[in-house]
Amino acid sequence: MSDNMLDNKGLDLLFREARSQNAYVNAPISDDTLKALYDVWKYGPTSANCSPARVVFVRSEEGKAKLLPHLMGGNQEKTQSAAVCAIIGHDVKFYDRIPELFPHLPEAREWFSNDDNFAAESAFRNGSLQGAYLMIAARAMGLDVGPMSGFDPKGVEETFFPNSTIKVNFLCNLGTGDPSAVFDRLPRLAFEDACTLA
Repeated sequence: MSDNMLDNKGLDLLFREARSQNAYVNAPISDDTLKALYDVWKYGPTSANCSPARVVFVRSEEGKAKLLPHLMGGNQEKTQSAAVCAIIGHDVKFYDRIPELFPHLPEAREWFSNDDNFAAESAFRNGSLQGAYLMIAARAMGLDVGPMSGFDPKGVEETFFPNSTIKVNFLCNLGTGDPSAVFDRLPRLAFEDACTLA
C-alpha cells in the first residue's frame, strides 16, 4: 500500500457509505458546479484518449418536462425531485476528434473509423467508463447520485440528441439526497464469487 492513497473517510465517501438515491431535497446545483464537475471527470482515462461521452445536464423545468415522458414511473418521481439529471451518451463517431485529442498519433483515427462495429463498441465501453468517472467525481465533490436505466432510449435520443451520432447509455440524477428514501444496504458478492486469481 502506498502512502499516496485515500483514507477511510475518502473511501467511505466514494463507495462504502455512499448510496444510490431515490429522492432529493430542494438544493439546486449551479452551472458553475456542473462545469467544475466536468473539469474533474474529464481526466479519467479512455482508449487513445478518445473521450466519447456526451452529456446533457437537464436542470430546468422545461428540460425535465421533455425528459420525464420517456422515463418509467418510479424514475419520473426521482428525476422530478433531483436538482439535475445527467443524460450520459456517447458519440459513435468520436474518432473525428482523435487528431485533436491524440495529437502525437492523429492517424489513430483510422483504428476506429475503418470499422463501425469496433467504433460502436469502443464508444460504448469508454463512454460507460466516463459515466462512472462522473459519478465518482460527483460524490467526491459532495453530491449524491442516482444512476438509472428504465427509460426509452429512442425517445431520449430524438429529444436531446436529434439528427446526431450520439447514443444514450444511462441516466444519473444528481443532487442532495433525502436519507429517508434510501433503501437498506443490499448484499454484495464475496471476493471468491466475483474474482479469480490467475
